[in-house]
Amino acid sequence: MKVGFLGLGRMGSGIAANILKAGHDLAVWNRSREKAEPLVRSGAVLARTPREAADGRDIVITMLADDAALEQVLSGDNGLIAGLKANALHISMSTISVAAADSVAARHASQGQRFISACVFGRPDAAAAAKLFVVTAGDAADIARARPILEVVGQRVFEVGERPSHANLVKLCGNFTIMAAIEAMGEAMALAEKGGVKKAKLLEVLTGTLFDAPAYRTYGQILVNERFHPAGFAAPLGLKDMRLAGEAAYDTVTPMPLLSLLRDRLLETIAKEGPDIDWSGVGLTSARDAGL
Repeated sequence: MKVGFLGLGRMGSGIAANILKAGHDLAVWNRSREKAEPLVRSGAVLARTPREAADGRDIVITMLADDAALEQVLSGDNGLIAGLKANALHISMSTISVAAADSVAARHASQGQRFISACVFGRPDAAAAAKLFVVTAGDAADIARARPILEVVGQRVFEVGERPSHANLVKLCGNFTIMAAIEAMGEAMALAEKGGVKKAKLLEVLTGTLFDAPAYRTYGQILVNERFHPAGFAAPLGLKDMRLAGEAAYDTVTPMPLLSLLRDRLLETIAKEGPDIDWSGVGLTSARDAGL
């Protein structure tokens, strides 16, 4: 299959590498070209523009930071939309707003192009190991067409609806829930440590009883070992996701009081520790607030 891939950050690079390993004809584009070089050395074609990455491709995947980055890639004479042929499929793996996903779907439809969202859960190491969980939504025929690619990059694919933005909504709900779990563990570990119980021992009990789940195991170990640098998922990106969840809550008139707390904790952590800290660095803020 002829695939284009745009956005080669820590997540995108791992995903694109697995698509290439599966034998697909891959064209890649990234704003900073040096990030594309390892893939080009492995056989990918370097595209000079988003339009060139989409030209003649059956499927084009975007994995970008936010709504604004996606808009820049889509628009203009050198944009993805200009290069994508009729009936070709754009798969957005980016964590973007529900409103942006709806807008992109409408723009592709007006050009006779196809669009689905396929958001992923997992950190960069899971992306590199093809162990992501993929949440997709869109027309059933388009999802079936995308499955050979989605199954190359993930260990399981969930279909959540016929409207592409439903996948984006599920992704925002999931990231909100992960952030809530991190905050809860950070506070609990601060309490345990201040009372004389080691964080590692608390985590052993939690994951050995009521909370034996990937989010608790993965982020619990990060909190115990204080592995906040380099960031697997930078705190400003987590803050962006809480903002997007808040926008969805506003649009649907859904009260989410815990969301406000999580947003403020991320802001506090970024203000104190800088933007390069992992979003799990809220646990460091909890510890410092406790005088540890």
